[in-house]
Amino acid sequence: MQRFLVPHPDWPCEAVSQIAVEVARTAAARLTLSYRVAAGPGLVIPPPAPGIRADGLWKHTCFEAFVRAADGAGYYELNLSPSGAWAAYRFGAYRDGMAAADIAAPRIAWTATDDGYELSAAVDLGALPDLAGAPWRLGLAAVIEEASGRTGYWALAHPPGKADFHHHDGFALDLPQPMIPGP
Repeated sequence: MQRFLVPHPDWPCEAVSQIAVEVARTAAARLTLSYRVAAGPGLVIPPPAPGIRADGLWKHTCFEAFVRAADGAGYYELNLSPSGAWAAYRFGAYRDGMAAADIAAPRIAWTATDDGYELSAAVDLGALPDLAGAPWRLGLAAVIEEASGRTGYWALAHPPGKADFHHHDGFALDLPQPMIPGP
């Protein structure tokens, strides 16, 4: 399913005109994401650092997914950098109890397109027991760093006030448990 992120009204972004996201979930709890970024000059792209786990990725151009069981308070934050670096965190409740989430390194690819860039990622969430067998709620977001020094914040939905990807209003996409084919 394809969704479009919207820029936060208080954080204008000139380097990017549109971000579309394709999302899919498999029965094996694999989340696949494809962020298509319509970008002109001025987008700052982090230098390559493929496959490393790193903190602070959200300080630069970064694509994010927030995942929780539909009826749960706890959630996971995934940071996916165009550099290939990544991070995954577990929160027990809204911005509370942050800890590294124990998942395998996601596959991340960053490619140029005719009108910008695409970040594709496959993330195996099967090792996270609170997500297994449950419908999910997702928040999808992007932090866009511009050469001008500005930072733009994009999301499926923004709560009132400052940009806050962790806010429950941002978990705006239902992703049901896929049906397992029968015999």
